[in-house]
Amino acid sequence: MLTFVDPAATSVAAHSAMRSTEASIPPSTQIVPHVLALDDDASIRGLLTDYLRDNDLRCTAVDSGRAFDAVLARETIDLVILDLRLPGEDDGLAIARRLRASSAIPILMLTGRADEADRVMGLELGADDYLTKPFSPRELLARIRALLRRAQAQATVADALARVRAYRFGPWELNVPLRRLRATDGRQVELTNGEFSLLAAFVSAPQRVLSRERLLDLSRLHNAEVYDRSIDVQILRLRRKIEADPARPQFIKTERGSGYLFDMAVEVVR
Repeated sequence: MLTFVDPAATSVAAHSAMRSTEASIPPSTQIVPHVLALDDDASIRGLLTDYLRDNDLRCTAVDSGRAFDAVLARETIDLVILDLRLPGEDDGLAIARRLRASSAIPILMLTGRADEADRVMGLELGADDYLTKPFSPRELLARIRALLRRAQAQATVADALARVRAYRFGPWELNVPLRRLRATDGRQVELTNGEFSLLAAFVSAPQRVLSRERLLDLSRLHNAEVYDRSIDVQILRLRRKIEADPARPQFIKTERGSGYLFDMAVEVVR
């Protein structure tokens, strides 16, 4: 079945469906997000547990990697708060590395003000955000809610992409399961993992300005090796492969100060 992407209609329909669904669920039966916090400071564990509970979040706080693993094995966790400076060999960085290798659960790191190297390492290992100690509980709550919203949006988009066989635009067809780009004349173009993921992000949201942050979020749905510092370079390479004149792109256009726009109608093959 062939359909055409209509971002405005899709957005309105999704919003209406969401409101209808929310309205049909009694408040008492709505799922409360479960946060798992690991910190060796008892006062911080108490603060997290009480403050998040008072703001409609469930929080389990533990003081060791062993206890962390035990909760993770028996509970459904929506977000992890992780202190990177933990005593012993199984520190926060090791736990973040292990968690990211097996799960896409959002990770919010807690670090000291002087621990810049740890923050950089944590982000490179796949952590999603960080806060420095001491922190404002209100800022922590805001960051948690933002990460939960992002995770929900990614899950929704990933579910939609799983039902797409291909995207067609201009003279091109992007086969999603096979990760192949082919022209109407039969010519095939090799794409790196990062290039495929960026192109899939663009064609899944055509004629919409996408910030670098949004492109990174969408790219991660395809397990891409795309990083903020390399995204402009990969877009330049992608233009060289799909544009008739990369200096005057017709597909991927730059929106100064905002990001990029895929300025072409896209046909979806399901």
